[in-house]
Amino acid sequence: MKESLYEVLARSALVSLSATAIASLIGVSLGTALALTRVGGRRILIAAVNTGMAVPTVVAGLAVALLLWRTGPLGDLGLIYTVQGMIIAQALIATPLITAITMAALRMLPPDLPEQLRLLGANRVQLVLRMWLEARLSLLAAAMAGFGTAISEVGAATIVGGNIHGHTQVMTTAIVESVARGDFEVAIFYGVVLLGLAFVINGLLASVQRRGAAWARS
Repeated sequence: MKESLYEVLARSALVSLSATAIASLIGVSLGTALALTRVGGRRILIAAVNTGMAVPTVVAGLAVALLLWRTGPLGDLGLIYTVQGMIIAQALIATPLITAITMAALRMLPPDLPEQLRLLGANRVQLVLRMWLEARLSLLAAAMAGFGTAISEVGAATIVGGNIHGHTQVMTTAIVESVARGDFEVAIFYGVVLLGLAFVINGLLASVQRRGAAWARS
C-alpha cells in the first residue's frame, strides 16, 4: 500500500515539475516578448493569454486529447494515456498564467529602464536578462503559481492520462477515485499532501519576497 502511495506521489511530482519547467520556458519568453516588443497581432496574443487563464481544465484536456488521440493529428506519437501526454496538458494549462504574470511584472518596472540599459551599452540579450533580474521575485511567483495550478489540476489529468493504476494515476485523480469507492483514508492522505505543498510554496515565496525587500532596502 505504501509503495503505491509513494509511486503516485513521485509521479505527481514528475508530471507537475516537468510541466512547470516547460510552461515557464514558454511563458516567460512569451510574456517578455509581449511586454517589451510591439509584435504584430500583439493584442490578439494578449487576449488569447487572458482567455487561456479562464479556460476550464477539462476543456484544455479535451483539446490535448483530440490532438493525441490515435486518430488525431499527433496520434502516431502514442502519447494518449501516458505521463508525457499529461505533462503536455498541464503545461498548456500553466503557460497562460505564467505568461500573464511575467508580462505584468515587466510592465511594472520603471518605463525608462530599457532605454537606460541601452545607453549603458546593453545589447538585447543583456537588456532582457537585466530586466528578468529586476523582476526575479515576480518571475519566481509566476513559476510557483504555475506549479500550484499544475499539481492541483484534475480534469485534464483524467482525460489525457486516464487515471491508470501504476501508469498515469496522480494525486488529484487518486482522490477522486478514492472518494468514489469510499476509501476516505487515502483521499485524506493525498489531500493533506496537496495542502502541505500549497503551504510550503506560499512559505517559500513569502520568504523570498522578504529577503528581496530587505536586499532592496540595503
